[in-house]
Amino acid sequence: MAAAAPAHPHPKRRRLSPGPTPLQPPLDSLADELLFLVLDRVAAADPRALKSFALASRACHAAESRHRRILRPLRADLVPAALARYPSASRLDLSLCARVPNAALAAVPSGSSSLRAVDLSRSSGFGAGGLAALATACPDLADLDLSNGVHLGDAAAAEVARMRRLHRLSLSRCKALTDMGLGCVAVGCTHLRDLSLKWCLGVTDLGLQLLALKCKNLTSLDLSYTMITKQSFLAIMKLPKLQVLTLLGCIGIDDDALCSLEKECSKSLQVLDMSHCQNVTDVGVSSIVKSMPNLLELDLSYCCPQVTPFMVRSLQKISKLRTLKLEGCKFMADALKAVGSSCVSIRELSLSKCSGVTDTELSFAVLKLKDLQKLDITCCRNITDVSVAAITGSCTSLISLRMESCNHVSSGALQLIGKHCSRLEELDLTDSDLDDEGLKAVAGCSNLSSLKIGICLRISDEGLAHIGKSCPKLRDIDLYRCGGISDDGVVQIAQGCPVLESINLSYCTEITDRSLMSLSKCAKLNTLEIRGCPRVSSAGLSEIAMGCRLLSKLDIKKCFEINDVGMLYLSQFSHCLRQINLSYCSVTDIGLLSLSSICGLQNMTIVHLAGITPNGLIAALMVCGGLTKVKLHEAFKSMMHPRMLKNVEARGCVFQWIDKPFKVEVEPCDVWKQQSQDVLVR
Repeated sequence: MAAAAPAHPHPKRRRLSPGPTPLQPPLDSLADELLFLVLDRVAAADPRALKSFALASRACHAAESRHRRILRPLRADLVPAALARYPSASRLDLSLCARVPNAALAAVPSGSSSLRAVDLSRSSGFGAGGLAALATACPDLADLDLSNGVHLGDAAAAEVARMRRLHRLSLSRCKALTDMGLGCVAVGCTHLRDLSLKWCLGVTDLGLQLLALKCKNLTSLDLSYTMITKQSFLAIMKLPKLQVLTLLGCIGIDDDALCSLEKECSKSLQVLDMSHCQNVTDVGVSSIVKSMPNLLELDLSYCCPQVTPFMVRSLQKISKLRTLKLEGCKFMADALKAVGSSCVSIRELSLSKCSGVTDTELSFAVLKLKDLQKLDITCCRNITDVSVAAITGSCTSLISLRMESCNHVSSGALQLIGKHCSRLEELDLTDSDLDDEGLKAVAGCSNLSSLKIGICLRISDEGLAHIGKSCPKLRDIDLYRCGGISDDGVVQIAQGCPVLESINLSYCTEITDRSLMSLSKCAKLNTLEIRGCPRVSSAGLSEIAMGCRLLSKLDIKKCFEINDVGMLYLSQFSHCLRQINLSYCSVTDIGLLSLSSICGLQNMTIVHLAGITPNGLIAALMVCGGLTKVKLHEAFKSMMHPRMLKNVEARGCVFQWIDKPFKVEVEPCDVWKQQSQDVLVR
């Protein structure tokens, strides 16, 4: 019998059938272009959600890294890591960093070729050394904002001059800058197109003449509140590509300077702002217009002591004029009529706080200006229903109408606005005779995005219901001191206006937490003002914190029922909060400390907080490193150690000490309005 075959030492392995291929995350297979579209939508809804997107997969993490174009770090020491994480970022916004030392700018990786813009407008602590490092690291920088750099002088300007590819530069409020520093910039940055020298008090005609000689590509120049006079004005006006010139508050510009303009001055100017130029009269304005045939916008607000018919008729020479602002001016007889006859092409007319505006003249003007789109007659207290009838009958294409404190216009006339001006997007009827019937008519303006009806004591929830049902595009509503509204009206607004971003309910004393709970469904809400609303509490504020993650400005002064619980919810959910007023609330040291954990918080007003102790306040100030401005009661100043105050100020924070008496009572809206009118009469 044959022996059995020995078993194979290595038995043949069993072949397994191939299993299903692991599923690839669906987003990983999308092209960058489609992923970027997704990210754009995510960022528009909630910028903080981008972090969650990046955690979905490696591909999403990489795509989010490539997609980010703007970096806004909370601390300057995070800049190197942020630039390494987002190599495609083109803009570095340091506006949340109160103090940016030279070392932080020196830490910017050398050769950051994608970086094109840096914003240091709200930062301090850096100087010429930091700017020198920035110039070396970012050779292709095109946009630099150094506004409010009161500590920056000629040495810093010399380093800026090394950034030879700059197209836009803001040196507003760099008060230490002189002609020497400006000369360096003019010689080094010859490609500049947009330059702001607002409040640069050390700059004179010498520096401005050199600027005009070297920077021929300038298209926009802001010289507000500088020492410019006739000598450099002529050179500036000859810049061949200049389109926008702002001379706000330049007392050195007078009739002599305007009359001296030569015919060969640049014809490219489109926007001229001479508001608050106190030495300019109608004579100077009449002479300058002949040199600006292509002007589109002219701002003479608080400029001419008198607006005469002769001056207005001279504007006929500017056939393309679209915007005319004459705020705070005094109109002589027939001058406003001349606006209608001579400026038929204008689309925007501002007469805010003008004297001499009457029904007869305004009616004549608007009958001629049938294409008018924006009209501002704020505080023109002599106009009546006659003017409103003329406006609504002739200017049916209006998209913006501002007529705050036009007290002689009746509620019946205000109804004409909604019936005939259905294209309105912005309407200001603050302190008017508006009632619910008027709001019902206004609701016919379905494109409204901004509605200001504060101090309108005759409106109620019934009127707001019409707005909520018919104005789904509303983003901003002001109901300041509208004592007749309650929760029902606010609920209608919250439900009918899903894109609401800002609401002012200050001194609407009947609203409760129910209003806040309804507003918490408005995910885009970023500004909430409920000052003087004693019936709201931390319960309502907690709903706002959880639902409105984009909240950046909050005023809860004299909301006595809001306590530490509300602050805890804010610290947990309101990471976008930048400004808060806590005065008279029931917040203690615990709540203030929790609030201080919000890294981006910049502005706090904490006057008359009975529950705050000096030690608690000191601890909160030390923890909250991003503060730029704090308002405190004068009594705290003597209780806080000077060294501690200096340490906080060294981080870029400014203290404002308030010495106001303690006042808890909230005056009824009608009493407050009567007192305000009595003050005006006096």
